[in-house]
Amino acid sequence: MSREPTIVIIGAGIAGIATAVTLQRAGFRELTILEKGADVGGVWHWNRYPGLACDVPSQLYQFSFAPKPDWSSVFAPGAEIQQYLRDVVDRFGLDRYLRLNAEVVSAEFTGAGWCVVAADGRRWEADFLIAATGVLHHPYTPPIPGLDTFGGQVAHTARWDDRIEVRGRRIGVIGNGSTGVQVVSALQPEAAEITHFVRTPQWVMSVPTTLRQPELIGRLLSARPGLNRRLYDVLLRGSGILADVATRPSWRRRLVQAYARWSLRFQVRDAQLRRRLTPDYQPLCKRQVISGSYYRALRADNARLVTSPIDAVTTGGVRTADGAETALDVLVLATGFHAHNYMRPMNLRGRDGVSIDDVWAKGPRAYRMTAIPGFPNFFTVLGPNSPTGSILLQYSAELTARYIVKWLKRFRDGNIDTVEVTEEATTSFNDDVAAALGPTVWNTGCDSWYLTDEGTVDLWPYDRKTMTAMLSEPDDRDFHVTPAR
Repeated sequence: MSREPTIVIIGAGIAGIATAVTLQRAGFRELTILEKGADVGGVWHWNRYPGLACDVPSQLYQFSFAPKPDWSSVFAPGAEIQQYLRDVVDRFGLDRYLRLNAEVVSAEFTGAGWCVVAADGRRWEADFLIAATGVLHHPYTPPIPGLDTFGGQVAHTARWDDRIEVRGRRIGVIGNGSTGVQVVSALQPEAAEITHFVRTPQWVMSVPTTLRQPELIGRLLSARPGLNRRLYDVLLRGSGILADVATRPSWRRRLVQAYARWSLRFQVRDAQLRRRLTPDYQPLCKRQVISGSYYRALRADNARLVTSPIDAVTTGGVRTADGAETALDVLVLATGFHAHNYMRPMNLRGRDGVSIDDVWAKGPRAYRMTAIPGFPNFFTVLGPNSPTGSILLQYSAELTARYIVKWLKRFRDGNIDTVEVTEEATTSFNDDVAAALGPTVWNTGCDSWYLTDEGTVDLWPYDRKTMTAMLSEPDDRDFHVTPAR
C-alpha cells in the first residue's frame, strides 16, 4: 500500500537546497525545511565580510539542475552566490516548505518517527529526518586573554557587522586561512594601518581571483543551454584532478606544490619577509588558499606582518609574546569554525534515547557520509568524511540526496518501516577510510581544520567515481531494515 512519508530537512544551505530539490523532483511533497537563519544560503548567508568570494570557479560552483551562465566573475563573490541560492529556492518553489528563523534544538526518534523541536517551541513530526547542517556554521573564537576588554570594535568574519568603519582605521586581523587572506586583501587599501597576526604561515597560491567573466560568455551560454551543460560536464570531469592530487602522491601533486612555492618566491622578493611567510609543511596539507592580491597587500607601506604569538588583547590593541603592543581601532577574527560539530549542539537522540554526543564521544563517524548507527530513518548530507577538500560539494549533496531517495521510495511503496545502518558496516567503512587517508596530502604533517579533536582527518580519501559507486544503490546487508507492518 502506497503512503507518503513526512520528511524534515534541517538546514537550507547548499546541502539542504540540493536535498529538497532532489526529493521534490522524485515526487515527495510532504517536506519541511527548517533553517535557523533569516534567509537561505547557509555559509553564504552568515558570511558577508569584505572580500568574501568562493575559491571554486563559478561555472562549477552550482547545482547540476540549476545552471547559472551569467556569473559576474570567474570566482564569484559571496553576495552573488547567496543570491543564486535564493533564486534556486524561488525557481523550484521551496518557500512552501521553508521555515526560517527555526533553529532546531532537539530531535528525538520516538519509535514511531521523529519529533523535532525548534528554539521557539514549535514542533514537527516526521517519518524521516535529514540533517543538511553543513560544516562551517559554528564560528570559533579563540580563548585569547583580554579579548572582552578591547576598547575598539571586534568582529568575527562569520558574523560581520556592516556598521564597522574601516576606512582610515588601524585594523588587526587574526587568522590567515582563506578568510583572513581575503579580508586583509580587501581592507588594506582603505586602512590607515593593517596588521596581520599570523601564528602559522599558509601557502598562498597565485590565482587571479578577481578576474571578471566576460559578458559575452554569459550571453552565449544563456542562449545555448546545451553548450552550458557540456561546459559543466567538462569542468566536473576536470575537477577530478583535485581528488587525484590530494589523495595520491604523484607528479601532479608535486607540480601543484611546486607552483605554490613559486608563487611565494615570485611575489615576495624580500628574503626576510619571504622567510617569515614560508610554512614548515607541504603545500595542500591544509585547505589551499588562493589569492592574486594578498602578497601585494602585505608589501604595501601601511601593512605589517606579525608572527610573534599573541599574548593578550588589551584595551588599546594586541600584545604579543615579544612584548610589543600593536595599537588598533578594529580587531577582525578570521578564526574559522568548529568544523566537526555538524548537527550539534542540538539534542539529537536516536533509538532507545541514545545521544549523538555519546555515539560520537570519540569523534564524528558515519557510514558513507550519510547514516549513523542507532539513528533509524535518519540521514546526513555532507556529513562526516565529506569531500570538502577534493570533490564539488554540490555534486556530493545531489548524489547523497538521490541515495536517500532510494530508501524513501521503499517506504512510500510500503516495503519498509525503518532503516538503520549497522555498527559493523559503519566500523568497516571507517576502518577503510582511515587506511585510505594514509597517502593523502592532508596526512603529511600539519595542523588544519580538517583534523578532529582526536587527530583524525575528517575528509573523503577516494575519488568521485568511488563515491558515486558507493552511493548508487543501498546495500541491505549493511542495514537493519524493518519490513512494513
